[in-house]
Amino acid sequence: MKVLVPVKRVIDYNVKVRVKADGSGVDLANVKMSMNPFDEIAVEAAIRLKESGAASEIVVVSVGVKQAQETLRTALAMGADRAILVLAADDVHSDIEPLAVAKILAKVVADEAPGLVIAGKQAIDNDMNATGQMLAALLGWGQATFASDVAIADGKATVTREVDGGLQTISVALPAIITADLRLNEPRYASLPNIMKAKKKPLEEKTAADYGVDVTPRLSVVKTAEPAGRSAGIKVASVDELVAKLKDAGAI
Repeated sequence: MKVLVPVKRVIDYNVKVRVKADGSGVDLANVKMSMNPFDEIAVEAAIRLKESGAASEIVVVSVGVKQAQETLRTALAMGADRAILVLAADDVHSDIEPLAVAKILAKVVADEAPGLVIAGKQAIDNDMNATGQMLAALLGWGQATFASDVAIADGKATVTREVDGGLQTISVALPAIITADLRLNEPRYASLPNIMKAKKKPLEEKTAADYGVDVTPRLSVVKTAEPAGRSAGIKVASVDELVAKLKDAGAI
């Protein structure tokens, strides 16, 4: 079974994001970029499926700018077999919207015919949490989102999902879309020998036009602003005063 894993290049999660002075977006100058953490978990999940014998090939795909090659090479160094880069933007500040990404991925799926697509549940830059669901709708495949455990057997995926009420276990027939949550696994670090080997693994470049997909934005960012700072706290003289203030604030 072939497994397809979409990955995205985002600002590294350890970096403190700076908003541009004019409010037009975030400042990416000299900022460390990395693979989206949830996508990293998805890559690890695919590798473990291959190690267990449930998968035969892992293909990683990224839709975005030329610099996403680095992200794909990271996935290849982790253990993916080959990569596809779909060039859809020239400006690193351009964020391809989920529907356009899903349409491109649907075309890639048609070409590659994977038995399973594992994606991160969301990207940490825009927090859309939509691409996996849109892809499932476009393909007409079953989907299991927010996965914290995945088992493949007898042409089905048994997935434990993290939902508001706790954990939910479902079974979906393959082919299917699975989106990875934080507790699915702990991604491995790529070793130096594997990093060197990744440079020789196939990385194919395509364009959005090759797939006939229009990536023109349908949304526009009106303004970007940092969250308001927390106001100073106050001291209370007694427990009774504390309870009274909490009641006034509607906290209890």
